[in-house]
Amino acid sequence: MQTLERFSRFANKTFPLWMLVFAGAAYIKPELFVSLTPWVSPMLGLVMFGMGLTLSISDFKAVLSHPTEVILGIFAQYSLMPAIAYGICVALDLPGELAIGVILVGACPGGTSSNVLTYLARGDVALSVTLTSCTTLLAPFVTPTIVAWLAQEWVAVDPYAMFKSICWIILIPVAAGVAVHALVGERIRQASDVLPLLSIAVIIVIVAVVVAGAQDSLSQAVPLAFLAVFLHNGLGLLLGYLLALACGSDLAKRKCISIEVGTQNAGLGAALASLHFAAMPMIAVPSAIFSFWNIISGSIVASYFRKIPEKKAHTNADF
Repeated sequence: MQTLERFSRFANKTFPLWMLVFAGAAYIKPELFVSLTPWVSPMLGLVMFGMGLTLSISDFKAVLSHPTEVILGIFAQYSLMPAIAYGICVALDLPGELAIGVILVGACPGGTSSNVLTYLARGDVALSVTLTSCTTLLAPFVTPTIVAWLAQEWVAVDPYAMFKSICWIILIPVAAGVAVHALVGERIRQASDVLPLLSIAVIIVIVAVVVAGAQDSLSQAVPLAFLAVFLHNGLGLLLGYLLALACGSDLAKRKCISIEVGTQNAGLGAALASLHFAAMPMIAVPSAIFSFWNIISGSIVASYFRKIPEKKAHTNADF
């Protein structure tokens, strides 16, 4: 068990590298991964089930006892990222399909890779896990509403159909994980160091499959698509940090909220694009780009955050 735990910690630290290796392999040799495309939603469900296994009723009680940063993080996730997405669509005058894709990924909850990036940044990992869990559980209700509202000038969206999809992909697996934790909690706790390894492996495969599935569209994507994603992610990281700074959060929490806001569940965006916009393949392109770019940018930001001396936490001058 100790060997497996050491390997799990090694996988956590090298997660961004493996993500890039597999994303690159998927782009060069998409045939290695594209056959797994129908399994993206079930694999996302598996990751969500794993998240549920780490949660207990006491975790939700802890949220209620210290709600300030949790509310701040949720607000930032579901206000900043959609607003930035819409602003970019208008400012860059994006074509319809790309605009819908940018809004779709902007309306998604935080990605589970944010927990690893927050750990690498020496941020507040407990807050990161809490925020990812909360935004994920809210996604069936919030994501379809935001997409239907912001994307209405480009396409008609059926929010109820999207709600059902997200429930199957996210809400039901998380609830099942929480239920299993409640039944066999002690055994789950014994495996708590190993569970992240499974999630990391599945996330890497999901990103590879998403990139492979969008390879043709990625090769045809105009530089505007990449610029939109770079701006979206970068502004999310920056504004998330500044909002937390303005609200008086300490350094570890500022790191966490910055990474949490800037890191989207692009796998969910890609799954929703394939389920609800199959006739418009370019809609999946922003999710495909985001799936690997937020790991690159997140790793750079985490490396920078990691070097900030803790004594600067009270100077408000470290960004």
